Amino acid sequence: MADRLTGGDSSLLRRINAAVTLRALRAGHAVTLTQLVGDTGLSRPTVEGVIEGLVETGLVAEVEQPQNGGQPGGGRRGRPARWFRFRAEAGHILGIEIGVHDVRVVLADLTGEVVGRHYRPVEEALDAEERLAAVRAVVTDALRKAGVSRDNLWAVGVGTPGIVDRDGTVQLGTAMPGWTGLDLGARLRRSFRCPVMIENDANLAAIAEHWQGAAIGADDVVFVMAGLSPGAGSLINGRLHRGFGGAAGEIGALHLLGQEVTPERLLSTTGKPLNPLDEAAVARVLKLAREGDEVAQVAMDRFLTRLVQGVAALVLAIDPQLVVVGGWAAGLDGVLEPLRERLAQLTLRAPEVALAALGSEVVATGALRVALDQVEEQLFAVDPPTGTGARS
Repeated sequence: MADRLTGGDSSLLRRINAAVTLRALRAGHAVTLTQLVGDTGLSRPTVEGVIEGLVETGLVAEVEQPQNGGQPGGGRRGRPARWFRFRAEAGHILGIEIGVHDVRVVLADLTGEVVGRHYRPVEEALDAEERLAAVRAVVTDALRKAGVSRDNLWAVGVGTPGIVDRDGTVQLGTAMPGWTGLDLGARLRRSFRCPVMIENDANLAAIAEHWQGAAIGADDVVFVMAGLSPGAGSLINGRLHRGFGGAAGEIGALHLLGQEVTPERLLSTTGKPLNPLDEAAVARVLKLAREGDEVAQVAMDRFLTRLVQGVAALVLAIDPQLVVVGGWAAGLDGVLEPLRERLAQLTLRAPEVALAALGSEVVATGALRVALDQVEEQLFAVDPPTGTGARS
């Protein structure tokens, strides 16, 4: 989209001026040409030329003077001030979560302002083809309800359980049938004419909570996706830590160090491994524990102990400021205090512990943030367009 900023002009200086002007416009509401000159530090003729190119691309529109009278001095005689605004509706972005039990889509404009949401439950046993068909159907419904054309999408972020490499292939995904080895990136890119980024769900949840949730202002964060096989996403100095192959934070695999601590055994109330191990079975154990069943309470205590040990391993390695807990374990009564107490016992410096703030849309929101990052990278790029992944 760098060519959109410059109207085809190959001048580096012009691209820099366009990026600076567009950033100033995108930061707020309608502003005057005089304000843009002051905000950018560019000359008036330069800003006028850049604005003309941006209007031609559709990214900027000239508007009437705001009803509130605008800036001081608006009543002075002379040539009327010209007002401009960034056209956030010029394009849209999607955040998608492909989950075991549901598919969620969040649609936003080019500033990240949400303009539509859609959700559909799906069967856990769906094979890969059926699940991908469900994703396409949910996206179609979301776009139709919002009145947005698929061609108007500028970037799509997608979250999925499992270990995902940089190309979008699921190297290991045991939560959903047929997911291991699936080139999810290639499959979904057939459905869109814009960049599609695939990322692990816990990683996206960490990004989302840092953007809009419990981790705002904290740059060293561990987000714990506390499910049947817990996973975690980590931010170090505000940047996602994926690991060399995308497998960082897979604390659910720690049971491989000792088969006696598998979730099937930890949550058992009969002395035999819980079979089948699914959310319905866990919900039954939770219900019994809340009702005072001592055996169920012991089972839940075992599970929490194992979860804390996994989190403690990350805390010792990363030393985060904050641990954010999401997933179904976030709904356990009194989960925060036991986590705080046990982390204080198991780590050298106990971090703050907080519940996730974004609820069921946390992964889709993180996917939206990744898509927005992609758009911003291209909007404000000053390098010549390479033609790789950019819109024409």
